[in-house]
Amino acid sequence: MGTGPAGVRAWVLAVAMVPVAAMALALPMAPASAAGESGVSCASASTGWRAPVEQRYVITSPFGMRVDPITHRRQLHAGVDLAMLPGAGPVVAADVGTVVHAGPYGGLGNEVTLQHADGVQTLYGHMARIDPSIRPGVQVAAGQVLGVEGSTGQSTGDHLHFEVLVNGKPVNPVPFMVQHGAPLTGSASTTAVSAGFVLPAAGKVRKDSINQPALSVPATIMDLYVAAGQKYGVPWPLLAGVGMEETGQGRNNHESSAGAQGLMQFLPATFARYSVDGNGDGKIDIHNDADSVYSAAHALSEFGVKDGAAGVRTALFSYNHAIWYVNDVLYYAASYAAGAGGIACTSTSDGSASPAQTAGVVAWARGQVGHAYRFGSDGPDTWDSSSFVQAAYAKIGVQIPRTAQAQRNWLASGHGVRVQPGQEKAGDLIFENSYLGPDKIGFVMLVSDPGSQRGIAARNPKLGVSYASYAGAAQSKHIFEIWRVNAPTGGSTRP
Repeated sequence: MGTGPAGVRAWVLAVAMVPVAAMALALPMAPASAAGESGVSCASASTGWRAPVEQRYVITSPFGMRVDPITHRRQLHAGVDLAMLPGAGPVVAADVGTVVHAGPYGGLGNEVTLQHADGVQTLYGHMARIDPSIRPGVQVAAGQVLGVEGSTGQSTGDHLHFEVLVNGKPVNPVPFMVQHGAPLTGSASTTAVSAGFVLPAAGKVRKDSINQPALSVPATIMDLYVAAGQKYGVPWPLLAGVGMEETGQGRNNHESSAGAQGLMQFLPATFARYSVDGNGDGKIDIHNDADSVYSAAHALSEFGVKDGAAGVRTALFSYNHAIWYVNDVLYYAASYAAGAGGIACTSTSDGSASPAQTAGVVAWARGQVGHAYRFGSDGPDTWDSSSFVQAAYAKIGVQIPRTAQAQRNWLASGHGVRVQPGQEKAGDLIFENSYLGPDKIGFVMLVSDPGSQRGIAARNPKLGVSYASYAGAAQSKHIFEIWRVNAPTGGSTRP
C-alpha cells in the first residue's frame, strides 16, 4: 500500500485515451503489447453482465410456454423478445465470452451464440445482420457489437430473441439477469457492474490516470484477479485497477520509497495483518504475486468494499490515503470493466482456452479443496482425479472424457496442445502414470500456480482434493505430460 507507481508514467503506449463513458461501447482493438509480452490482446474475464442492447427496449414476449405466432402450436419460448425503441439498433454481448456460432440458425435466423464461464451460453437471434468480425473462436468483450436487430428466420417483426442456457438447458433470462446484476428493465446499461454491484465513477481529482492509459494484464495475473475476486467478493476490475495504479500490472514491481513491496504494494506491517496464502503452498510471501493479490482482496473486503459505492471509496482510501489514488483506481477499474479496447488480458494464438476461461476453471477447483476422494466418484462433493478435472472444465462448456487416459488421448487428437515443462500456465493439465502401471496414465492434476509448481487434484482417500507440488515429477515419473485445453468451440445443445 504505497503511494502509487513512481515509474508508471514512463510507459507511453500507442493507445489513444478513450473517455470511460464511451469505453463500454467501443469495439475491441489490439493495443501495443508491453515489453516481454507475446500474443495479442483479448477480452478479459467477466466484466459483469449488462443488457444485450444499447438503447431503450420493451419485452414483447416473455420466457415460457406460449402459442407460437408462426406455427400456432403451444411450445416453450426459450428466451425473451426485446424490441428496441424507437427503432432497430445494435445487439451487444451481455458478458465477455467466446463466439461458438455466428450465422443462420433455423427459426432464429441470423444468430450468434456466446460461451461464458460456468457453463453459461447466451443466444442472440433474428438479427438483420451479424458484424463481420463475429465468427467462431473470437473472444468478445461485454458490450461489443454483435450485429443489428432484425426479423430474420421465423419472426413477425424486428426484435432480439435473447436466450440464456445453463449447461445446455434454457433458463428464464429475466431472473438470471437480475441475479447477475443486470435486470432487464427496459433501459440499456453500460455501467461497470461486477460481482453483483456497481463500481462508482472516478472523481475529477486524478493523477497517474490522467496521462497513462490502463495497460494489459498478463494472463497469470488476470487468473489471480479473477480467482481472488471470486473468493472475497471483490470485483476483479477493482483489483486490476489497484494493480495498475500500484505497479503497472507488475511492470514496476520494486520497493517504493515508503517501503511498500510486491505486486499490490503492501507495507510489511499492513501485509502482516491482512496477508493470506494465495497459492496454497503453505508459505506467505509479500513478493509472491498470488499471496499479494489474495491479500489485497482480503484487505479490501475487510475495509468494507462491499458496502455500496461509499464502501468502495472508503476501502480504496484505507488502502492508500489519497483522494487522487481512489479516483485513479476507479478510473482504471472502469477501463478494465468496460473492455477498454480489449486490453484486459494477453492470450496466445494457438487456439487454447483464454486466461478468462481458465481463471474460472482454477477458481472452481480452488473452491473444491477439502472435499473427499473416492475412486469412481463423479461429485458433487466427492471426486477422483479425472472426474475432478472433467467437472472443472465443464464449468466453461468444455466436455472432456471421463478417465485420465481418455482425456489425454482426446487432447492429443486435436482438442489441446502439448506444453513443455516450465511453460505451463494455470489451468493446464498434468498427466502421470499411477496405479495402472508405469506405461499407462492413471492420474491427472490441474495446474493452479505454475510459479511455485503447484496444482490441485483429487489424490487419494487420505488427502482428498488438495494442493500438491509437481516439482521434480518430470524427472521422477515414467509418464509426465502437460496439456493445454483448446478454447470451447461447440455450439448450443439446443436443436
